[in-house]
Amino acid sequence: MRHRVKKKHFDRTKEQRLALYRALARALILDERIETTVERAKALRSFIEPLVELGKEGTLHARRLALSRLPDKPAISKLFEEIAPRFEDRKGGYIRIIKLPLRRKGDGAQMAIVEWVE
Repeated sequence: MRHRVKKKHFDRTKEQRLALYRALARALILDERIETTVERAKALRSFIEPLVELGKEGTLHARRLALSRLPDKPAISKLFEEIAPRFEDRKGGYIRIIKLPLRRKGDGAQMAIVEWVE
């Protein structure tokens, strides 16, 4: 049973999981579109949406909080200056997950494209 299990662990330690989320978030912010597995895309949603909320806030305190969660200055500056203003009137649901019809060759994982909602 999955009682009180809130997130996927991906068979990784907490530090490795955080590194995975940071790498995916950085790639999504800088490239604006990434291809990953469906499970990773769904887990990324809970990591990236609070960052966009901080970007919409736009204060110095919000920028410092965002840097503590994603320590990458170019990514955070792009998030605050380009991406967050796009979603000024949107309440949530900032990314779109599109499942791809073909699976990954090596292990047959279901793949997806993650992109920003326009």
